Amino acid sequence: MQLQDNFKNNFFLRGFASILIGFYFFLLAYAYKYIIDGFLIENHPLGVISPQILEILCIGLAAVFMVFSSLAIFFRAKRKVKKEGSLLCNKQSKNALKKYFLAVIIGFSALFILKFYGYVDILTPVFLCCYASMLFLLKSKDNNKLYALIGLAILLALYCFIIPSYWYSSFTIMAIAHAAFGLVEKN
Repeated sequence: MQLQDNFKNNFFLRGFASILIGFYFFLLAYAYKYIIDGFLIENHPLGVISPQILEILCIGLAAVFMVFSSLAIFFRAKRKVKKEGSLLCNKQSKNALKKYFLAVIIGFSALFILKFYGYVDILTPVFLCCYASMLFLLKSKDNNKLYALIGLAILLALYCFIIPSYWYSSFTIMAIAHAAFGLVEKN
């Protein structure tokens, strides 16, 4: 059977993939909270690591989050095109993936540069802004509802920039928003 080209970007956020990403946001927030609290509490095993290792660990967790989120979107797209009998990687999908991975590389490069120069308080706002740009690149033409998540990520980034201790709440709010978006925007 010959697969057909559907001439549209197959990699976009909707349904169960968005719910999974919301779950990953919850896990990321909890892991950050556990690691940072363990670092600050005396007689905790994580209390012996250096602040530099803590920063690298947090950026590594953000990278793991992006990998799992990207895989959720990929497998969602793979399932969808298998049902439709169309090609997974057409011209539009390849262009969107190139832009997406370029945004991921630029975003994590910015995080490492900020960490290197000691601007640790703005890592979360920069991560949320980079995440908003990646959501923008995953936006399909027929789904303008994704602007709500993009706007929320930018708004939460501004809050985290003004109040750096708001990071945990920001990640929790993004998790809830992703899960709600996934429930509203089913396949």
